[in-house]
Amino acid sequence: MRILYGVQATGQGHISRARAMAHALKQHPDVDVTWLFSGRPRERLFDMEPFGDFQHRAGLTFVTEAGRLRYRKTIMANRYWQFIRDVQRLDVKAYDLVVTDYEPVTAWAGKLKGQSVLGIGHQYAFGKNTPVEGRSLAQHAVMSLFAPVARGVGLHWSNFGSNVLPPILDLPPAPPTTAQDHILVYLPFEDQAGVTEWLNGFSEHRFLQYASTLPNDEQGNVGRRTANIAGFKSDLASARGVVCNCGFELISECLHWRKPVLTRPLAKQMEQLSNGAALEILRYATVMRQIDNELTARWLAAPPPAPNLSFPDVSAALASWLAGGATTPVA
Repeated sequence: MRILYGVQATGQGHISRARAMAHALKQHPDVDVTWLFSGRPRERLFDMEPFGDFQHRAGLTFVTEAGRLRYRKTIMANRYWQFIRDVQRLDVKAYDLVVTDYEPVTAWAGKLKGQSVLGIGHQYAFGKNTPVEGRSLAQHAVMSLFAPVARGVGLHWSNFGSNVLPPILDLPPAPPTTAQDHILVYLPFEDQAGVTEWLNGFSEHRFLQYASTLPNDEQGNVGRRTANIAGFKSDLASARGVVCNCGFELISECLHWRKPVLTRPLAKQMEQLSNGAALEILRYATVMRQIDNELTARWLAAPPPAPNLSFPDVSAALASWLAGGATTPVA
């Protein structure tokens, strides 16, 4: 069984899911997986050892500034002719199964060459019963056309549809360590200097702020850390709470490890706004639509208890399904 597995690398959450799937698929020796990543320059990818000799394409990406999706800059930044050439040149017919986690080169190569593509990811969970916020006609079109698939396996925090599974988690099997006194902060779409200054305003609290562009240093009550998997997971395990944007994967990890979450959805980004709406409906996290000092101070003083959740091993179940050819219906 030869599988081509495409992964959108703009956000770290897709890669985190892929890492869990890579470990699970290695338990099936008859499965040969070729990984393809796009949406981020190859030199900016890190901790990619589980994927072996992976392929990389420019793909398509989104431009964000100061916590807001910038549509005009997104349109200008993408290399569309390169994308078309990559789609045309990708040999999907050499594989028994093509899978995409919202990665557009594999999705469009399969669609244009008559090869059925299976989607596995959070974006494929947005059916008629899934909470949606901030949807415009343009956003709906982009979400539908970005990485089209013949079948979709959605991932979400609740069973919003017959094709929806719980999250895929890339977490160590050991239980989290005893909570310490720090708050973990991961706001990759914000201006990091501005985030540090904002956190300095809550001087009675200790923060660990992660981002790929940060040095490892100390700024008052804020320990700044360069993004890395091992350090981040360790600090997440021992955090007493998490402040983050509204990406699906990190919040899923927080819920599984029962960490209180204060989250700010990326402005004008339908997926994150919809995640915020779902969290409010399910009462799983505290959501702020913009940086709110009063709300943050109240949350830091007394973070609400995290919900009593524990997600199953979805990656192992999906790996077995893929190894068998994914022939049984998704439902």
